[in-house]
Amino acid sequence: MARGGSLSGGGGRIALASLSKWYGDQQVLKSIDLVIEPGEFFSLLGPSGCGKTTTLRLVGGFEAIEHGSVHIDGADMRDVPPEKRPVNTVFQSYALFPHKTVAENVAFGLRFVDCSKDESKRRVVEALELVRLNGFENRRPHQLSGGQQQRVALARSLVLRPKVLLLDEPLGALDAKLRRVLQVELRALHREVGITFVYVTHDQEEALTMSDRLAVMNAGVIEQVGTPREVYDEPANTYVADFLGLANLLPAEAGPTGLEVLGQHVDLLDTGFDGACTVIVRPERLKLVPVGESALRARIDNVVFAGALTHVHLTTGTHGLQAMVANDGGGMALAEGTEVGVVLQPDALRVLPS
Repeated sequence: MARGGSLSGGGGRIALASLSKWYGDQQVLKSIDLVIEPGEFFSLLGPSGCGKTTTLRLVGGFEAIEHGSVHIDGADMRDVPPEKRPVNTVFQSYALFPHKTVAENVAFGLRFVDCSKDESKRRVVEALELVRLNGFENRRPHQLSGGQQQRVALARSLVLRPKVLLLDEPLGALDAKLRRVLQVELRALHREVGITFVYVTHDQEEALTMSDRLAVMNAGVIEQVGTPREVYDEPANTYVADFLGLANLLPAEAGPTGLEVLGQHVDLLDTGFDGACTVIVRPERLKLVPVGESALRARIDNVVFAGALTHVHLTTGTHGLQAMVANDGGGMALAEGTEVGVVLQPDALRVLPS
């Protein structure tokens, strides 16, 4: 058994039904229906103001449920206060007590549950081991790095053995390199403790890196729910495609034998459309080749070196394109102002209504 197995009592299924929320005259959530399965790492992804944090606060009990319902393991949470829900929350602001040690911060919530002194000590040790802070028990928050403070906040939540852990942009205050390190650690921690994680973020890479599934939100509605690969490779609409990473959105015409995209014919057996449509292709799926009859002719406007990849901005006719080329030493020379061919590979295209 994983070391964290004793931290979870099982369960953690969340069901939201017709969940709506108004602040005054403004509706910020519009009839949300969503099921998060026990033990999932589920992310709510979207821009500021899309309703993701409000959704989290309704699950946690920090906002009143006025329209619709929240159920956790089948129990209606409408009249259940936050401290009585099988849920704990980690915020972007860690809110550690500066005058208390790490161990005292982690143990703080155990004062309000039925837990003996010996049991409390054991659970604190177990939680600190999970977040790899054993040996830091006697330090105070100002003696810790930002990443270590974040781990203390996690341990403080996990020590209470919730069925659901809510995380509201907990890595937002950290620098980019540390965020990437903690993304991996948080994902590993989730696998070890086995409880349901609900993670709020506006960072697309973060959601793709850590989630089992995610919901892309926009203006109070859920645009798409799926695995990271599903929502990235098969976006439900142009909003999801454009929000979740870079995307080329191209006008096209669908017919019985395929697509006409910017004057280029692409063979597709079944597009699912007839007439005007929009083609989505990710920059890394555009193939750049020497100019030839089998490819779109495009001019390179800008070349940006980004370490492992080179970002290439192109223009074909009146349309701009973006391509990403791996810097593996085997590619063609790319120079601003020159012309190249752009190959639209059939398996790289996602066809959506215009």
